[in-house]
Amino acid sequence: MDPSGRGIEEPLAEKNHETNLEGSAELTELAAPLERPSSPFPIVGIGASAGGLAAFEAFFSGMPADREPGMAFVLVQHLAPDHKSILTELVKRYTRMRVREVEDGMVVEPNCAYIIPPNRDMAFLGGALQLLEPSTARGLRLPIDFFFRSLAQDQHERAICIVLSGTGSDGTLGVRAIKGAGGMAMAQNPESTEYDGMPRSAIATRMVDFVLPPAEMPAQLISYVAHAFGKAAIPLSPPTPKSEGALKRVFILLRAQTGHDFSHYKQNTVIRCVERRMAISQIDRLDDYVRYLQQSPAEVESLFHDLLIGVTSFFRDPAAFEALRLHVIPQLVEGKPPGSPIRVWVPGCSTGEEAYSIAILLHEHIAAVRQTLKLQVFATDIDARSIDRARAGVYPASVAADIAPERLAQFFVQEPDGSAYRVAKSIRDTLVFSEQDVIKDPPFSRLDLISCRNLLIYVDGELQKKLLPMFHYALKPGGFLFLGTSESVGELAQFFSTIDRQSKLFQRKADAPSVGFQAEGGWPMHVPEERVEVRISAKLAGGSKVSLRDLTERALLQEYAPASVLVDEHGDILYLHGRTGLFLEPAEGEASLNILKMGREGLRQRMMTALHKAVVQSAPVVEPQLRVKTNGSFTTIDLTVQPVRVQGGDAGHKVFLVTFKEAAPVKELLEKAATLESGETTIETASEHEARITALEEDLREKQEYLRTAIEELETSNEELKSTNEEMQSINEELQSTNEELETSKEELQSINEELATVNAELQQKVADLSRVNNDMNNLLAGTGIGTIFVDNQLRIMRFTPTVTQVLNLILTDVGRPVGHVVSNFVGYDGLVEDVQAVLDSLVPREVEAQTRAGAWYTLRIRPYRTLENVIEGAVVTFVDITEQKQARKM
Repeated sequence: MDPSGRGIEEPLAEKNHETNLEGSAELTELAAPLERPSSPFPIVGIGASAGGLAAFEAFFSGMPADREPGMAFVLVQHLAPDHKSILTELVKRYTRMRVREVEDGMVVEPNCAYIIPPNRDMAFLGGALQLLEPSTARGLRLPIDFFFRSLAQDQHERAICIVLSGTGSDGTLGVRAIKGAGGMAMAQNPESTEYDGMPRSAIATRMVDFVLPPAEMPAQLISYVAHAFGKAAIPLSPPTPKSEGALKRVFILLRAQTGHDFSHYKQNTVIRCVERRMAISQIDRLDDYVRYLQQSPAEVESLFHDLLIGVTSFFRDPAAFEALRLHVIPQLVEGKPPGSPIRVWVPGCSTGEEAYSIAILLHEHIAAVRQTLKLQVFATDIDARSIDRARAGVYPASVAADIAPERLAQFFVQEPDGSAYRVAKSIRDTLVFSEQDVIKDPPFSRLDLISCRNLLIYVDGELQKKLLPMFHYALKPGGFLFLGTSESVGELAQFFSTIDRQSKLFQRKADAPSVGFQAEGGWPMHVPEERVEVRISAKLAGGSKVSLRDLTERALLQEYAPASVLVDEHGDILYLHGRTGLFLEPAEGEASLNILKMGREGLRQRMMTALHKAVVQSAPVVEPQLRVKTNGSFTTIDLTVQPVRVQGGDAGHKVFLVTFKEAAPVKELLEKAATLESGETTIETASEHEARITALEEDLREKQEYLRTAIEELETSNEELKSTNEEMQSINEELQSTNEELETSKEELQSINEELATVNAELQQKVADLSRVNNDMNNLLAGTGIGTIFVDNQLRIMRFTPTVTQVLNLILTDVGRPVGHVVSNFVGYDGLVEDVQAVLDSLVPREVEAQTRAGAWYTLRIRPYRTLENVIEGAVVTFVDITEQKQARKM
């Protein structure tokens, strides 16, 4: 993650490699030494499915023949498992490099091309290619993603991937992995493809560096490699003010355009990203790159997004998510009253996979224990593009490799064209995605769980000391913190207890005091009342003096403050103060803590109206002189509903304070008013007032009865609609199950279709080769001037050359007719059929001389027709013109 909350797959700043960027001495002297990948030269993974043969041909044809590229190429294509591929032979025609079909454990060498064999998955490990038996069904295999991911893990910044023509989305997740590891990605221009599914899916990630036709890729690839890895590593030297100043100017430009400060980001990670952007832009010096940033806002945006590239996936690091499911999720749900919320925050959510994964785990457990709880998952990120994608909840079909089939069927819906999966609405409705910078924006509060993985390893110690206390502040006492595998709570260990050390699960101690921290951005930091109570309890336990002011204020509030209830905008009770039993009572039916359902007679309807007005107007609302029935008598109260500002919490979450204050009856008020009025004012008698009040009460009672009847009818209708909805959901689940079966069949058919397309491309190549051979043979036979007839074992004509028509009366439609039906131009020779049959019987060639009616002499040679397997399938009759020889003998 970056300091603003982005997730990245591996701690690149902790992984080692050598800086080979030409002219990047300024950056090298700032960076820590990094470990080399297993191969000292770049490895280029090229993925394609349907239509890949033409793309491979264009790519290797565009490779310069006068120089070695200095890298290795690994071709991964969707192949039919039972078909012997001829891709190796075909690729050899378009390149001077050595082309090999991969064998298990084959060591990769530069300037060579390697072809995946059929019915195998392939990975790159330790400089060699490893073959594995496919672990998934034929219709669900993703060999390109599998190889790209292994390449990213092994090669880091020396990994390069190219996505060519193909259907589906295989390769998309691999592009994300390679970009997250610091590598480079290319994709074929969709307009130049036969099948544009794979390139479009890769381009949609917005992580592809170059989108080009295959023929233009080699030149760009060689140029990038020359700039990124073309020179030997530069020895490390102490940083100079010049190099530090250039890097600070990069931070200034980023902050000026994006509004986000990366100065607390670990320098190594920033340097690797800057190096890669310099190689892509083909800029040698850091000062030149700073000037380029000043002149090109688009490049600033590209650098910003490169720094934010997050490799995330559903249920990434399965062991950690399993520990979360076993040790944390049950504790979040256990003991929660019905209808109460579970609040989760996922800062740096990237494209949302981790947030959806946690929501799925919670949904599964809540459904298993059959509780009715309100789930709220807040997912934030500073990248608006990632937030938009996460909010849509649409992911490429290749994510099926990371999700169990049962979860895929229950929580995802496949798009009609089969190219993507959409997260089910029941899960999407529980998540709130928003832009947020954890450095300067206020955090959420009263949280049960914070999942912030792989953030702290990317920021310096100064920022870590601000983020961890902020997480402690945002969690409830007993709340949980979920960190990355290389992270820890550090100096705050006394405030957290460890749930699972290996999976980095921590719990905020309930009896630990709040950790003070400095809030950035000027937002108000509010310490909830529960934390004040914790501090007082801690003082009492320690024997120190309790604040007399706090005790006095609490006693006065308890004695003189009116009974009050803190509710949300829907009327759900959050906190009770004082004795509210005179005004509220449990409602019939299912237990509920909603003030609108618990109001006593005479209070409920007016309270509902007052709360609605307060929500709409965001202003206090007063309802005076309400007569509330309590234990057979009536109590007159003034009802007040006023908004309460929540500091440091969710700005979209509104709360209101409902206050019940006893009031004097109307009769007493009128009598008091009468004593204060002048003699000129006419005051109605008490009896008249009472009569008027009685009439108004009767009118109100009738309206209340009418409203109660309408509400009961509405509730009845709602119950019927609920029953109908449940039936529709049952039908929908059955249809969804049927649809999933059809989708599975569709995926298998699509996979088979891709394999057939590959086989068809190879067969088309064979047909083209056969056509050329056939043309060569026809031209050879026609060019010799020798008439030839090919007949089968039944003496039917199979083929003949144009020259033979001078001897026999043949036309094209005679193919397939017996040779004996053809009229010859010979004089005195009619034994052609007998001679051919004799050759077929004895397999002994025969030669005969005969003269035509025109006086020309020919030698007939009859030989058996043998196949490559030495099988006799007919005879060949040739007619050689010997007229000149005959005439020469007579002379």
